[in-house]
Amino acid sequence: MWPYLRDKLPAIPGDFWAVLGEMAPYLLFGFFVAGILAVAISPAAVQRHLGGRGITAAFKAALFGVPLPLCSCGVIPVAASLRRHGASRSAVTAFLISTPQTGVDSILVTFSLLGVVMAVFRPVAAFVSGLLGGAMVALADRKDPATGPSPEACRDACCATDGHGKVYRALSYGFRVLPQDIGRSLLVGLAVAALISTMVPDDFFTSAAGGAFRTGLPAMLLMMLVGMPIYVCATASVPIAAALIAKGVSPGAALVFLMTGPATNAATIATVWKVMGRRTAAIYLVSVAASALAAGATLDWLFSLEGLSRAAEGHWMLPAWFNTACAVALLAILAVAVVRPGVAAQPGLATAGLGDLSFQVSGMTCANCADTVRRALLSFPGVTAASVDLASGKAEISGKGLDADAIGKIVTDLGYPTRRIESRESKTGPVGGSEHVD
Repeated sequence: MWPYLRDKLPAIPGDFWAVLGEMAPYLLFGFFVAGILAVAISPAAVQRHLGGRGITAAFKAALFGVPLPLCSCGVIPVAASLRRHGASRSAVTAFLISTPQTGVDSILVTFSLLGVVMAVFRPVAAFVSGLLGGAMVALADRKDPATGPSPEACRDACCATDGHGKVYRALSYGFRVLPQDIGRSLLVGLAVAALISTMVPDDFFTSAAGGAFRTGLPAMLLMMLVGMPIYVCATASVPIAAALIAKGVSPGAALVFLMTGPATNAATIATVWKVMGRRTAAIYLVSVAASALAAGATLDWLFSLEGLSRAAEGHWMLPAWFNTACAVALLAILAVAVVRPGVAAQPGLATAGLGDLSFQVSGMTCANCADTVRRALLSFPGVTAASVDLASGKAEISGKGLDADAIGKIVTDLGYPTRRIESRESKTGPVGGSEHVD
């Protein structure tokens, strides 16, 4: 065994670089388009269009969620806000299912590594799975009431603009927040893909158990068992799926992994359970599993068609020098994102404990979470600057006439439990109510 591993180990960096160079141009372009979408299609716009009930609202929610560049944890505060603004359980469920499975960045990476058929089929499957889940919830809960009218003025993070222009916010989200969200997962995904490509024999899935886990229902169930318990973001899952296909796994089985990995994780299920109840959480899991198996079987059938199979084999070939340049640029962006995790700051705030109010915020798992909390803080009247540190969970704000209870409630309602940890009352007088916000 060791001689085999010793001979294979030197090839891992080369495989890592090859996959990185193949996907880098498309991912960089995806970051750019994702930034534009994040500004052009705000959560506030989503809330305005998804306030209805029934299957129609679920249809719009699933369709709306497909291109949005939100990962599984980033979609949670948006979904919670949708529910508070009057969206039905069916619409929120459809949005929660379709959104994390894909996005403009992951679609482009899918095209670069898996071809045009998979790049088209994957968002269609995400939409159908979201629609299925939303329709099942609508049928099971026909008397679901709205949660109440929208407030006169939205104070959620979706409505705060930070005082920056659209170009700055688009570039900041696309090349700062989004890479911070997926940077670690993407590098891990590339490393896993390189390990699979190098270490797993080419005939592993065709010879293991007589080839039972290469295609068909056994292979799809195996990919589901792998994908559901672990969280892999939509983009980072693509190189792993490509490596599995290269080793003999069918495209349909790989699609099951691509659907269940991003759509199911503990945080999402816990949010569905808390915000919309146990029945909706059960429907959520069942609909994801059923739609993934159905989509996988359909994709394998499509790839069995000779003409379509040939069309799926290739994509646009970019010059090698361009791929290399993009790979270097992407590595630089990801390195900055990994080395400098999640500090979302507003210029003008004196940090290091010098803010007028400080809070301890729980539940933030990515840079998008920190940015969501910061923008929620900035949306409160009287707040002039805000800073949120993802690593420590500490949020600081400055301003005048601040109400600590009301500010903490805004963040807590987004799904991030918030506790006030200090203030400058001894220097400036009271700035809020009680010391703790639960």
